[in-house]
Amino acid sequence: MFRKATPLFLICETPMHAGSGSDLGVIDLPIQRERHTSFPKIEGSSLKGAIRQAFEDKIGQEIKGVCTPENTVTVNIEQQSINLTFGPENAGNDGHAGALGFTDARLLLFPVKSMKGVFAWITCPKVLQQFYKDFSLAGITDLPKVQGLSKKTSTCCELFVSGKNIVLEEYTFSIDMDCECTKLSDWLSKHVTHDRFWKEKMKRDIVVLPDEDFTDFVNLSTEVITRTKISNETGTVEQGALFTEEYLPAESVMYSLALASPIFKENDDEKGIFNLKKMQNDECKKKKEEQLVMEFFKKGLPEVIQVGGNATLGKGLVRTKSL
Repeated sequence: MFRKATPLFLICETPMHAGSGSDLGVIDLPIQRERHTSFPKIEGSSLKGAIRQAFEDKIGQEIKGVCTPENTVTVNIEQQSINLTFGPENAGNDGHAGALGFTDARLLLFPVKSMKGVFAWITCPKVLQQFYKDFSLAGITDLPKVQGLSKKTSTCCELFVSGKNIVLEEYTFSIDMDCECTKLSDWLSKHVTHDRFWKEKMKRDIVVLPDEDFTDFVNLSTEVITRTKISNETGTVEQGALFTEEYLPAESVMYSLALASPIFKENDDEKGIFNLKKMQNDECKKKKEEQLVMEFFKKGLPEVIQVGGNATLGKGLVRTKSL
């Protein structure tokens, strides 16, 4: 059972295709979506695999600020530590579960073209209520709450075209300024990104829309790209090589929970850098295994990882930030 949870924010730097396979609908290769809401998501298994790969790419590099049995503050990333944290890829007779898990990444803020301010981030009461509930699992219960179902934005919003009107895509919405929405926007700007420009934009340009409008946008305003394969012999499209792919737009903001448990090894000598009995530092001795696992994850997580398909096309670059 997982004993420690930490929120992880994911900001799409480039369009991302976390695919769900082929489909008989209008789009040949759609993105992953929640069944009951149709909101975009990233399966926990897809996210875990991407993060594991990011750690394996760093094998041999140092992590600073972690507890180690050798009483140092740095440790090299090794395959053993990765296997203990994420689980062995080829289990065999020595198989065991990884000490780190991830929930499905949910959509929090969706970018939509705006007549003023270039684009706005939209969300809705359904998304926010799920956000509050998920963060409570990590012990974070002091988030600013946006109540009610009316259309709201920050008191310093700069998206207004005239009066209370904001134009998103080709639709006009009458939006009220709200102090609670301002507090939430401020909180997100402090915790989602390090970049000063995006902090300021996030303070101003988050809009809370009704659930129905948000659902329409996340279903109809994703990026859909038509791709072809040209035959070298004829210079024309090869038969059956015309298809469409769906992408979650750049600047989309998602979140997941990283879940840590004790190491699934009975023999302490097989626990590597997570062996509490070999810790020499008194402060480290007081910690629990799940704390060491989470420490290893947070300190070792790269700032940018690649998630989903078409990595060679520059897709799926995601900026990470853990709390």
